[in-house]
Amino acid sequence: MDKSEVLRYLGHKGQQLSRGLDLEIDEMINKCRDISKPKYVYKIYNIKKHPDGVEFLGSSLYLFGKSVINHLKGADKCAIFAATLGADIDREIAVMQKTDITRALILDAAASALIEEVCDTAQNEIAGLAKREGRKITSRYSPGYGDLSLDYQQKILNMLDAQRKIGLTASTNNILLPRKSVTALIGFI
Repeated sequence: MDKSEVLRYLGHKGQQLSRGLDLEIDEMINKCRDISKPKYVYKIYNIKKHPDGVEFLGSSLYLFGKSVINHLKGADKCAIFAATLGADIDREIAVMQKTDITRALILDAAASALIEEVCDTAQNEIAGLAKREGRKITSRYSPGYGDLSLDYQQKILNMLDAQRKIGLTASTNNILLPRKSVTALIGFI
């Protein structure tokens, strides 16, 4: 895990860290690595664009919105993925919030950095598949970006069988559970 990313999540602007705080950050990074159970799953679909959204062929998913159309401009295939660090890190952060808010904040920042690394790993794997086809990929695009509604979370999780495969669900308000989780789209161009 890149310590500079953890510091970025903590709002660090280059100021000098005390030796004690620096050691505490290292300890929470190690704790995050030890507790987390990173997993991801993805599927690749052929897509068809329409004036009001994108259809995922062979599925019931139809994403409405101009932002997703724009993001997938030039793409005729799309990977949908979900990634999580698992429930144990959420529980540890919650316990720490009751006993040591500083350590809880550091652990939360480390978990945020780690889930991004997991997403990068999934994205690199997907990029490798695209490269074998002589293609490139778009950046990641998640529900909640632009006009792509969070209401798609559950459909995406169902398409990926994410609850069974990686233990990822969504609340009735479309918040991913465990919290240190991501769903995203990556177009093949």
